[in-house]
Formats: sequence, structure tokens, C-alpha cells
Amino acid sequence: MSTDRPLIGVLALQGDVREHLAALGAAGADAITVRRAGELARVDGLVLPGGESTTISRLLAAFDLLEPLRARVAGGMPVYGSCAGMILLAEKIIGGRSDQHQVGGIDAVVRRNAFGRQVDSFEADLDFAGLDGGPVHAVFIRAPWVESASASVEVLARVPDTPGAGEAGGRIVAVRQGRVLATAFHPELTGDHRVHRLFADMVRESLN
Repeated sequence: MSTDRPLIGVLALQGDVREHLAALGAAGADAITVRRAGELARVDGLVLPGGESTTISRLLAAFDLLEPLRARVAGGMPVYGSCAGMILLAEKIIGGRSDQHQVGGIDAVVRRNAFGRQVDSFEADLDFAGLDGGPVHAVFIRAPWVESASASVEVLARVPDTPGAGEAGGRIVAVRQGRVLATAFHPELTGDHRVHRLFADMVRESLN
């Protein structure tokens, strides 16, 4: 696969798949849906989209993708998780179900539905480390946050600690550990493709 246009998959078992495919294309990658182990084996990187983390984890097991995905992440394949994807990539979660499966890849504890229910969804402008062009406008929908992370995890963005932010102020909402990237928000919904360009660049670097 050309390093100029890497082949990046979007896990297509549940969630906002189409938006990620479009954002990856705009970021200079070739994007395909991934539902089978053979498709997973083809891609240079993978996006785990938003959706319902428990449902996605069960479907990964049902489609015999859980262990192949864990193996590819452990083997160094770049992966990006947004919202539910962040939950799946965390080593530990708070508020999950006992039968929920983790993919792993980020040495962090993530709190599921940390910001509340669907009616508590909100938007905010975030300073995002390593991205030029000013703040990232972030859409949070039943979003998690990172409760704690090891020293090996790079914090990329936090909720602004303003008087009206309440308990959410200062919470970690974007992280990177090696070739694994995760955001609590949905950059695929805003038309700002900088986070996807960052991930596409991570995939390109892994191919060199």
C-alpha cells in the first residue's frame, strides 16, 4: 500500500461509520469498512467509531474480530478511537458492564458516559496539542473522559476549566500512546479533518 494514501479501515459493526470514511478520505487516506478478519488483515490502520461500546464489544466477539483486533493493536497497528472507541481502547473502564470486552492499547482508566446522558451532550472549543490552526470544535455525545492515565500516555486535550464547566472542567478528552489515538468527542461530525489528518500521518509513519 502506498504511504501517500494508506488504507485505513473503519470498524463497521455499529456507530457513525460513514462520517469517518468521509473524513479519512478528506485527510488523504483510502478508507474501507471492516467487518471481517480478512478485511482487518488488509488495512494499515483502523478507526473505532462512536456508538455504544458494550454493543460494539459484543459484536467484535460475535464476528470473531476481537482477538484478531487485539493482536493487531498489540503488534503495532495504528488505531484511533472516538467516543465509544476510546472506551474500547482503554485498559480499564469505570461504569462498564461485567461482560464488556476491552481491546486495550491505552494505559488509562476511562469513565463511561462521564458527561451524562444523551440530553447532556454539548460542544466546546479545545486546545489540542500538536494541531495547528487554533482550537478544535468538539462535539460530545454521551461521552467518556479519561479518569487517569499512566506517564506513558500523552494528554492532547482537556475540557476548558471555566467557571461553568463544573466537574467536567480540566478533564482529559484526547490522548495518544504510541500508535494509539483516542478522543472522547466526535471530530468526524464537524467538517474539521485535522484529527483525522493526524491519524493518517500516524499510519504513514508506521509504514516507513
